[in-house]
Amino acid sequence: MEFFKIHKDIPFMRHALIFNVISFTTFVLAVVFLFSRGLHLSVEFTGGTVMEVSYSQPADVEKVRGTVAGLGFTDVQVQNFGTAREVMIRLPAQKGVTTAQQSEKVMTALKADDPQITLRRTEFVGPQVGEELAQDGLKALAMVVVGIMIYLAFRFEWKYAVAAIIANLHDVVIILGFFAFFQWEFSLSVLAAVLAVLGYSVNESVVIFDRIRENFRRYRRMNTVQIIDNAITSTISRTIITHGSTQIMVLSMLLFGGPTLFYFALALTIGILFGIYSSVFVAAAIAMWLGIKREDLVKPSGKKDEDPNDPNAGATV
Repeated sequence: MEFFKIHKDIPFMRHALIFNVISFTTFVLAVVFLFSRGLHLSVEFTGGTVMEVSYSQPADVEKVRGTVAGLGFTDVQVQNFGTAREVMIRLPAQKGVTTAQQSEKVMTALKADDPQITLRRTEFVGPQVGEELAQDGLKALAMVVVGIMIYLAFRFEWKYAVAAIIANLHDVVIILGFFAFFQWEFSLSVLAAVLAVLGYSVNESVVIFDRIRENFRRYRRMNTVQIIDNAITSTISRTIITHGSTQIMVLSMLLFGGPTLFYFALALTIGILFGIYSSVFVAAAIAMWLGIKREDLVKPSGKKDEDPNDPNAGATV
């Protein structure tokens, strides 16, 4: 399915160096912000108080969030769980304040609005648990990266695997750089978005690499730069359809999903935009600079009776 068809190839690789300098600069700035500012970790990672309260009728989550925030708590997480009457409240740890004191203060404020509210559970989540979550998250990220490299190395060739993983890590680091620079809250849902972006970005790279392999077989008189430009140009319509429809869905979560989904959708938005950029200007360019050639993907068939005028002659995939 195509919205439009471009009949003349766009010379993307002619400007590859300029775009990659911009990309490298953005990447370096993201790394600097990560080390200088650090991530603003949520309660899941830093530890704090978790409360579960029950209402006699569906709870107004926004009102609960406003009441708790009015007590001076920052980075409060309030969300429904189970049913609309059950609410989970996560409070960051405070020096000199116990879990019991925090929960009592919150319950006093909430009961002023609804005397029938009941406290079902309260517990302290220590930083030890948060540290374990952070370590598990890094392990998950590493496993995804290794899995992608193995998959691409088997499906294509090692040069493509290196190019794609550099491009995908570029997307991840830039997302983290945005969160470090603006000090947006980094939670488990944001980590899930980062992992989703990895898979999403590699999908775009695979589409372009597949078309490059197909072009190497189809157009024997084109050089590598022309092959790559044609592959990217011919997949633009598909890119607009898939990324556009995905971004519409993510944008709806960003605008209407409330505070619970806001940073998750924001991370996906940044990842989708930079994923398109990296697949075209980073992954393809790096593969070109690594010296990909027809012989990497297309092997001579060895047949002697082939038609020399056949554009596909002498090549099999």
